[in-house]
Amino acid sequence: MPPGERLLQRVSATRTFARIAPHFIPALDRAVHRLTRGKVLLSARMLPGVILTATGARSGQPRRTPLACLPEEGGGWLLIGSNFGRPGHPAWTGNLLKHPDAEVSWRGRDIPVRARLLTGEERAQAWRAALAFWPPYAAYQARVAREIRLFRLERR
Repeated sequence: MPPGERLLQRVSATRTFARIAPHFIPALDRAVHRLTRGKVLLSARMLPGVILTATGARSGQPRRTPLACLPEEGGGWLLIGSNFGRPGHPAWTGNLLKHPDAEVSWRGRDIPVRARLLTGEERAQAWRAALAFWPPYAAYQARVAREIRLFRLERR
């Protein structure tokens, strides 16, 4: 693992990062993604990322959220609802629970997907893959009482 990646993982696992990052990373990602017509996500320089467009659970309006993802063989994605290790589930997870049909922008292409909340052994296996991919997820889980939601997105 390159030294810069190790440092990034250490920093991203801190409580300070969890307090600050949610206020600037998504807004910056949305702006750059819009300006580059879907070609660039700054946070994807650290981790692969998608822009998830899901229907709001309460509003019924489209909600665009930049998210780190774990690309899977077969063309799907694993999304981890870590919320940077903050107490509540991120809003996008509630949106997917109510409206599982969504869309992701991946490498400049909009792709229709269906989300499925993972449970049981399937979740345990996906969680192991997520931890191998980005070890700070363990620190996020250790800080919260809730079980971090994991979703598998499959192309429709």
